[in-house]
Amino acid sequence: MDDALVRAGRALRLVLLIALALLFLIPFYLLVRNGLSSEQDITSPEWTFVPGELRWGNVRELFDDPSVPFARSLLNSALIAVATTLGTLLLASLAGYGLARIPYRHANKVFYGILGTLLVPAAVTFVPSFVLVSSLGWISTLRGLIVPTLFSAFACFVFRQYFLGFPRELEDAAQVDGLGYWRTYWLVVVPNARPVFAAVGTIVFLGAWNSFLWPLVIGQDQSAWTVQVALSSFTTSQVIRLHELFVAAAVSILPLLLVFLCFQRWIVAGVERSGID
Repeated sequence: MDDALVRAGRALRLVLLIALALLFLIPFYLLVRNGLSSEQDITSPEWTFVPGELRWGNVRELFDDPSVPFARSLLNSALIAVATTLGTLLLASLAGYGLARIPYRHANKVFYGILGTLLVPAAVTFVPSFVLVSSLGWISTLRGLIVPTLFSAFACFVFRQYFLGFPRELEDAAQVDGLGYWRTYWLVVVPNARPVFAAVGTIVFLGAWNSFLWPLVIGQDQSAWTVQVALSSFTTSQVIRLHELFVAAAVSILPLLLVFLCFQRWIVAGVERSGID
């Protein structure tokens, strides 16, 4: 009787998980289905799960559209997301390690000051940041899109909290071998903190890839458009190109899926464990 209840419970959980997975996959199905459909199939009142004709030419049409440089936008987003992620990981991890490990009587005050910036709405600093970037002549440049977003108070907070729990024995052994803070950070701390680096890096990458308002204001030339700005250009007051919008959205999420699949193991390890291999 108990075995039957256990099997029934497992079957029920499996059915529930499958149902939730299908619900989760519905938006992706709609992106692909509508992206490979004609405008008539998308707006038709008679819904079909698979359109009568799969228009693979929509993908070629997307990249050949002269009014929207989508390939360049993908490249810009990739460069911005990678540079922002690497820069944020470097700066935030160094700041977090310094605040957690290097003796300094004002370290807590500096940390609370950084933490206090999380309470400031982004709208408050948006205009001053734009004026600064404009005065430097960085409008429609990758520098203007990347540099102001390099430091993250949230990432600094995560690294600082992680390094507070980092085993001091490893650092003491490094100091016995004659390593200072800098070499200890690079040779001991970083290799043993891969899960937290992967978790924070994934969050930063997703945020940089999905950023819209700042690239919209700074990337005024088409050569500086990001993928999110390019997506917005398919729906204007003059024209709405639904099939291009859907296929562009489907293409734009592929890098995010690849990043998640590549770092999934490290992300899970960063959540479940202390991060020490």
